[in-house]
Order: sequence, then C-alpha cells, then structure tokens
Amino acid sequence: MNAIDQPCALLGGLSPADFMRHYWQKKPLLIRGAMPGFKAPITRNALFALAQRDEVESRLVVQSGAKNRARSWSLTRGPFARRSLPPLAQKAWSLLVQGVNLYEPKAHEILEQFNFIPRVRLDDLMISYASDGGGVGPHFDSYDVFLLQAQGVRRWRIAKNVDNSLLRGAALKILARFKHEQEWDLAPGDMLYLPPSYAHEGVAKGECMTYSIGFTSPRGSSLAKALMGWMAEESEDSEGSEGSEGPPSVKRKASIYADPNQAATLSPGEIPVALQNFAYRHYQRLALDEARFQRALGESLTEPKPNVWFQGSMEDDLSTCLDRLRLWAQGGCAGGVLRLDAQTQMLFDAKQIFINAESVGASGAEAKILRLLANERALSPGALSPLMAVGARAGPGPKSVQTSKLQTPHKAPGLEARFEALLSLLAQWMLDGWLHLEG
Repeated sequence: MNAIDQPCALLGGLSPADFMRHYWQKKPLLIRGAMPGFKAPITRNALFALAQRDEVESRLVVQSGAKNRARSWSLTRGPFARRSLPPLAQKAWSLLVQGVNLYEPKAHEILEQFNFIPRVRLDDLMISYASDGGGVGPHFDSYDVFLLQAQGVRRWRIAKNVDNSLLRGAALKILARFKHEQEWDLAPGDMLYLPPSYAHEGVAKGECMTYSIGFTSPRGSSLAKALMGWMAEESEDSEGSEGSEGPPSVKRKASIYADPNQAATLSPGEIPVALQNFAYRHYQRLALDEARFQRALGESLTEPKPNVWFQGSMEDDLSTCLDRLRLWAQGGCAGGVLRLDAQTQMLFDAKQIFINAESVGASGAEAKILRLLANERALSPGALSPLMAVGARAGPGPKSVQTSKLQTPHKAPGLEARFEALLSLLAQWMLDGWLHLEG
C-alpha cells in the first residue's frame, strides 16, 4: 500500500487519496488534533523580527471602533519596526507575515507535510498573529488553504452561499453582508481546510497565532500571458544567436519587419495587412512550438519570487564543490545529505528538470536521481548508486566540467563521464546557493 493510501493523522484519519478525492476543491474539512500536542515553532518575537525585514512581505490590519464600518478597518504594509506595532494589550489588530517558510526551517518542515499535493500548487506558509478580537473581516480567498491553529484560540465562521457584495470604502476586501452557516473554535493543533468557494471569517479569542498553508490557483489568462512572454523572450535570444553566426541580412529578414514595397497611404492610422500577417506568423511559430512551450511552462513555474535571494558559497569554487561531492558520494561524509535550499523551486516533466527558472534535459538514471531530488528535496549518497559502479572508482577526474544538458549523445557515455557530469551540475547548484551539503 502506498503512503497516499494510508490513514493520516494530519487529515483526521483520512488517507491523502481519500482527502483529494472527496474534499480537495470540493468542501471544507475540520480536523481536530491534526497535529497533536502542537507548539508554535515560531515565537511571537521571532515573527515580529521577520516583519522588520525589507525582503519579507508583511501587513498590519487594525480594526477600530469607528461608527463608519468601512473606515473602522485600516491596512498598512511593512516592514514594521517593533515600536510601530500596536501594544499587545490593544484589541482587534493582526500582523500577517507571508512566506515564513522561506526564512524559518521549522515552517518549511510544516509545508513538507502537505507533499501529497503537487508542489507546483503550493504557495507559502503565512503566519497571522492577532490580539483579542483581531481578524481581517469576512472574505473570500481565490485559493485552497489549510488553517492550522498554532497558539491560542480562533473562532472560524464559514459559508458557501453568501452575498458577494463588498464593503465600500474599506481598505480590505470585506464582505458587506456575511451570514455564516457553520462555526468552530480551533485550539492549537486543530486545522480547517477550505476550498476557494467558501467565504470565511476568523476572529481571535485572546492572543493567538494561525498558520495558513496556501495553494496557488493561477488564472488561465495570466498563465498564458506569462508563457507567451517567456517564449517570445527566448525566441529573441535564439534569433540573436542564430543571426550572429550568419550574414546580418539573414537575421533581419528572419526577425525584423521590413516593408520595401509599402506605398504612400491616405490612411496612416490603418494597420498594414503585411504587418498583421508578419505578427501572426511569429505568433503561430511560438504557439505551435510544443518543445518551447513545455520548456517555457516549467521555467516560468519555477521562477523564484521577486524577494528571493540565494546566498551562494563565498569560500568555495566549482572545483572545491566537486571534490566535496565526490567525497560525499563515496560515503566520506557520514550521514551527509544533499538538500535543496528552502527557496529553491524544482519541478520536472517527462523530459526535463526545471529549477529556479532554468531547465536541464535528463534521461535514464540521471533523470531518476534528479526527479527524486525534486520530490524529496534531498538526496542521500545511496541515490547515486546507479552511476557509482565506475564513478566511485573514478578518482578526481576533471574539476571544472559544466553542463546544462544530460541527454545521452549518439554514442552513450560511460558511467564515469555521466557520474562526473551529474556531480558537476550539482556542484554548480551548490555554488549558486540552490543546494546545500549538510552533515
């Protein structure tokens, strides 16, 4: 029996397969004791410290006692110095900090418990700290979310059939006439799953913290726009490289509009038919290029968020990283694990590996190893065993091999060359800060 078919405490005894079949994108699920004995791994002070950082997205929501309901809500974006936050004793305020999993390993570990859902859908872990009575008002989310209570108690009220009208003039998108259909008080370790179609409101009963595990729901139009832009940019790059190898006239003819036969016009505001046809031909070339589409999709889906910065190795060079990896692969680092950085995005399809907006062609044992890394986000030395028969006996070999492709050429390379090529790729990722050797 696979793990996805086994009962899971996180899902209240349901198996991941049953949860996805009966609840995901369909209906809410309240789970008492999803994480028994849970204690918030990120303290209030640690959360406040994150909210002070420029690269961390944070928001402060305060509800006052103003008679005008819309004006009683205020929204301020961070960063926040500690003294700029309201006093802890003040009621009805909330601090929301996005992407905590990118900065706190314990938060990243919580996200990994939801690995039965395709990682491409996973967005981040947001932490909401609230004083007594704090919340963000009744609202809709356009994504799936698991609401894990981490500290204190929060009352959740939800409804499926509601009036979608928003409170005019409010700083937040708050439902004007929300009438709940169900409500629960969640204590630490309890969790509520909500699909996108459910309106909800959470109000703190005393000081509390809630962890929101959110999943992206990309719009088709936005995804298509991003893909076309990605493909067009790549097309320009390839045209530029092709043009540099041939006569300049070939490059101009292939990619730049020319109209030597354009006649004088009495209708200068009209788009010339020749230009329409030129644009349409290039659009079709992009739209019908399946290989380019697949590559653009994988690279765009793994593009790191704008506020992400990787800390590459300051001491090592590629040669040093390669030596460390050879020693690790041969068991020289007892218990060592090669682990993806928490900020690294890594996915794959049938032919390629995608990591942080770059793509790598892979097949055979190399593809299995890299897919395992994408799935588990870590590798032990044993994972390289299919390439170790010769590789383990190979000795140092070349120290500056760099590769962006792992496809087998017409004459299949020996295991030694394939082993070195894979280690070189992993070493470059280490140097870039995308991957770390632990232990």
